[in-house]
Amino acid sequence: MAKTARGTAGCAAAVLLAIVLIIALVGWGLSAIDSSNSLRQWQNVPDDVPPANAAEVPQIDVNAPGRTSDKLQFWAEPIAEETGIPVAALRAYGNAQLIAQQSHPECHLNWGTLAGIGFVETRHGTYSGQLFASRNIDQNGFVLPPILGPRLDGSPGFARLEDTDGGEMDGDKEFDRAIGPMQFIPESWRAYGRDANGDGVADPNQIDDAAVAAANLLCAKGGDLATPEGWTAAIHSYNQSGEYLRNVRNAAASYALNQKA
Repeated sequence: MAKTARGTAGCAAAVLLAIVLIIALVGWGLSAIDSSNSLRQWQNVPDDVPPANAAEVPQIDVNAPGRTSDKLQFWAEPIAEETGIPVAALRAYGNAQLIAQQSHPECHLNWGTLAGIGFVETRHGTYSGQLFASRNIDQNGFVLPPILGPRLDGSPGFARLEDTDGGEMDGDKEFDRAIGPMQFIPESWRAYGRDANGDGVADPNQIDDAAVAAANLLCAKGGDLATPEGWTAAIHSYNQSGEYLRNVRNAAASYALNQKA
């Protein structure tokens, strides 16, 4: 009996040691992956409103057929490496800025603001809420698995929004939910959603479509985003929280410095 107990204790200790080693190896691996960034001197983020503009987007023909954000691959790749923004998301933000320059020339929207919102809302479509799982953006710009926010049923911390789309977009016939990487509720998507990847469908889970829809909303609500009043009004159209505004500003300001948020 005593021998069995000692054997069980020995097995338990071995299992515990294995778990500790796995955790240590995972931590070492993550630090090794990010070793290049660990040596970088990060710049302090200014608290200006609006934040400074992020890197200039090269002019492309956004009226061409097909997925015009493809034309920004060469521009997005080096910036993505520095900022940690997925290339597909960065292309979409740049594409949306150029489209907004045509459709809302008075708005002065910079892609850094879109990226700030994308970071705060869903980590640019990659947030899953699970330690060892994440979402990704596929080669066609769709977030997989699709993002569906919590039910907006008036629970603590959430607004109460009864269903407006018969569950067609969010799968919920009782309450609305926010959808996609830029987190649109069905009513707002119907107002601002647009096809930006050339497939003929405005889809809130497609990153190009979502970025242009966000640009449409911000410009409609904010007016001139180059002014403190306009930029503040635009961000508050997403969320009235002062903390939310600061978080978006800090992320956008970091991207203007070509560094991670």
